[in-house]
Amino acid sequence: AVILMTRLFRAFLKIDLSILNYIQAHMTNPILDKVMPIITRLGSGGIIWICLSVSCMLTKKYRRAGVTVAIALILSLIICNLTIKPIAARIRPFLIGAPPDKLMITPPSDFSFPSGHTTASFAAAVSVWLCGGSALAYFALAAAALIGFSRLYLYVHYPSDVIFGALLGTAIGIAAFSLTALFFTKQLPL
Repeated sequence: AVILMTRLFRAFLKIDLSILNYIQAHMTNPILDKVMPIITRLGSGGIIWICLSVSCMLTKKYRRAGVTVAIALILSLIICNLTIKPIAARIRPFLIGAPPDKLMITPPSDFSFPSGHTTASFAAAVSVWLCGGSALAYFALAAAALIGFSRLYLYVHYPSDVIFGALLGTAIGIAAFSLTALFFTKQLPL
């Protein structure tokens, strides 16, 4: 069983690094080199999602969405950053792969799996979606996807980190929405 797990891990690592190296070889360009660090910064510390949550909580119409996003972000922090990352203890791809000559952002010092940026982004975006599915929800989902891709472009996460982060974030968003159902009996549109 250990030998099989080791072989599977190596196969996934090879696929992950192949995808990252493909992005570096075929998708990087001077415009994206400037844009992707900005996009990734929007997800740093969940800043864009915290701002969205606070803004929504300030109005009665969007309060449920704001509370749901806040709960999703707290759950994301606890489940992803404080629990799974230290247990998985996966080192970043730029430390073992064939990274670009120079990283475009300050190298993250925590572990790689799963992507905290992606987890928080999808948790928040799915929360907004479930609270009403309006234009704001489409914006949130697009922003979450871009933030996740930026982590690959910048060579700080493996594709499997981002995919798992998106799935985990989706589950957290659903859980946060379910929790807010205890306090908000009527669904408020966005």
